[in-house]
Amino acid sequence: MKTSQCTDTGKRIAMFQGSFDPFTLGHESIVRRALPLFDEIVVAVVSNIAKQPFMSLESRMAFIKQIFAGEPRVRVVASDGLTVDVARQQGASCLLRGVRMIQDFENEMHMAEINRRLGGIETVLLYTLPEFSHISSSIVRELYRYGQDVSAMLPASAPLELLGNN
Repeated sequence: MKTSQCTDTGKRIAMFQGSFDPFTLGHESIVRRALPLFDEIVVAVVSNIAKQPFMSLESRMAFIKQIFAGEPRVRVVASDGLTVDVARQQGASCLLRGVRMIQDFENEMHMAEINRRLGGIETVLLYTLPEFSHISSSIVRELYRYGQDVSAMLPASAPLELLGNN
């Protein structure tokens, strides 16, 4: 299988895929830090039927669209299917992933190899900034469920009212 160099389409388009339930400061940081590397970033929001979502797919997409409302190079789409297939549908020739800790690296390394073998698509890993390494969507959900203020873990422009929209 031919290996992509993240420029097969002539335009450098990366896909950043995840459940983003909710989209955190760490996620925002990865996208903003990757923007100088790519012409466009597609944020693909997964509708994971194996998990009981905290936020509806529509709310997660609206949440992310509002965060990047002033950035035309970020596109938000729903993702349903195999990662390499969704990437092809979106014109992406590269996957963007964030890594917080060593366990993330090991998992991402395996997934990157699978995606390269299946679809010839390369994966670019960006390490989470240290100030965001303790933040995860699952921690935000847990704290929010117990009535804690989670605004310091979410982007400043995040529409917090959508957190309650299931």
